[in-house]
Amino acid sequence: MTAPLPVRPPAPPDDRAAGVPAAREPSKLLAPLRETGKLFALAAAVTRVIFRRPFQLREFIEQFWFVASVTILPAALVSIPFGAVIALQVGSLTQQLGAQSFTGGASVLAVIQQASPLIVALLIAGAGGSAICADLGSRKIREELDAMEVMGVSPIQRLVVPRVLATMLVAVLLNGMVSVVGTLGGYFFNVIMQGGTPGAYLASFSALAQLPDLYISELKALIFGFIAGIVAAYRGLNPRGGPKGVGDAVNQSVVITFMLLFFVNMVLTAIYLQIVPPKGG
Repeated sequence: MTAPLPVRPPAPPDDRAAGVPAAREPSKLLAPLRETGKLFALAAAVTRVIFRRPFQLREFIEQFWFVASVTILPAALVSIPFGAVIALQVGSLTQQLGAQSFTGGASVLAVIQQASPLIVALLIAGAGGSAICADLGSRKIREELDAMEVMGVSPIQRLVVPRVLATMLVAVLLNGMVSVVGTLGGYFFNVIMQGGTPGAYLASFSALAQLPDLYISELKALIFGFIAGIVAAYRGLNPRGGPKGVGDAVNQSVVITFMLLFFVNMVLTAIYLQIVPPKGG
């Protein structure tokens, strides 16, 4: 008796022969656009969920304290040499131009409008944002977020919203501290090291500065804190490749945040200079 011949499984139908177009693979060139769209979608979802109850007050307080504890001391230490460098550079330039009496106003405006929000945002993105991204990424690869969704708990409302609000509030509060410390550092180096007079320093500041300068500084800090929190949360919610992917996501979140911060700062500064006239102008 001969063994039966093996039966071959039927070949899959050829879509091209049937006239059905084959499904196209997503283009790699469009990947940045898709990622950008998902990032904006997460930002819109967070903005919408902020006003939804219940608000995770305990999680917000814990995240606020954590982000503040890892950024207060570095922000204060960085703002002193930053304000000193600006004061020394501006003082040297005004001496060459014969306008040394305006050193105080120019250096203080540079610290308040530009240096302070950027210092705060970079520190929050580097210290607090990286920790947020690592925390959410580790929860994602352990499938904790999937378990929360199965139980009907929104990870965005439970985890992302408190972290984003914490970064925003810390950025606004730290911005005021960095502005004060940077201004005092610039005053010390201009008056002590460059031989300036305290009266001229304060008079030039009061002659050039105005209240909207502080408003735009705080607005920048608020927006930068929101961007840092959203980018860190987005990369933490979408890691790739297990534990190694979490580390890559942390690095990517910091780099992406830095790029967005400088671009948004340029846009906000251009809009502010067009809308708000200079004092005395």
